[in-house]
Amino acid sequence: MSDATQTEPTADEPEGDAPPGAAVSFQLDQRHKWYRRPDIVVPVVLVFLGLTMLAVADTPSARFRSEFAPPGDVRFDWAYFFHLVPQMLQGLFVTARATVLGFLIAASLGLVLALLRRSESRWLSFPAVAVIEFIRSTPILVQMFFAQVLVRATPAISLNALVILFIVVGIHYATYASEAYRAGINSVPQGQWEAATALNLDPLTKWTRIIIPQAVPNVLPTLGNYLVAAFKDVPIGDAVLSTGGVLFMANTIRSSDFRAVEPYLLIGVGFLLVSLPAAWLVRRLEERISYERD
Repeated sequence: MSDATQTEPTADEPEGDAPPGAAVSFQLDQRHKWYRRPDIVVPVVLVFLGLTMLAVADTPSARFRSEFAPPGDVRFDWAYFFHLVPQMLQGLFVTARATVLGFLIAASLGLVLALLRRSESRWLSFPAVAVIEFIRSTPILVQMFFAQVLVRATPAISLNALVILFIVVGIHYATYASEAYRAGINSVPQGQWEAATALNLDPLTKWTRIIIPQAVPNVLPTLGNYLVAAFKDVPIGDAVLSTGGVLFMANTIRSSDFRAVEPYLLIGVGFLLVSLPAAWLVRRLEERISYERD
């Protein structure tokens, strides 16, 4: 064969007389090991620390009272609107805290449910499927009512309204997160599973070093959407459990001042100020840890 017909080595092929396994090793080195990149790990750790501080911080008082006398007419009043901003931020803190605590439960419990559903034992997979389908098929409002009645009817259980709220939200979204985890795990190429079996890796190493690092990038966008959705569902607990969130704040102000436009419009602005940046951050993180497959 002449030199003109010879092909040059590509980026995926090692140059020179390399051993047979060199090409595979070279390709593996080109994969994005996002969990080893400081530009990804450091922001994730900082966000996690911030969420942890939000979770362990003291809950402010749920007393909302307007000290501003609004005009007697029904026209929109900007002075009254901005006067309610500190109280809206107080209720928004409670809502955000319940969302974070509930999502931590959902992210961890969802992975457990996904693994149980994939179990080869029917004693583990069938109950997991039953729990997931039952919770997903019932509205979160009914689940909040049921949890409240259960706590009140059981003297051995002593939980305040905020704890009930984030437990219900966490369990509810854990069932959705489990399906996201299951889809992410199923998206891992079959060759990766076969390679782990051929290397005789133990289950812990296989899942922590092979499967989960490849499944996480595929699951992240869906989990981010569930976080934003949970943030919008948490105010339902204000109507059921009176947890002191933004909806409870708006209802209290409306009952005391007989004005509904300003407080409800204000909490809508507060939701946008939190939801839009959160959705943008999720998209940015998705772009950074996108996983390239051969």
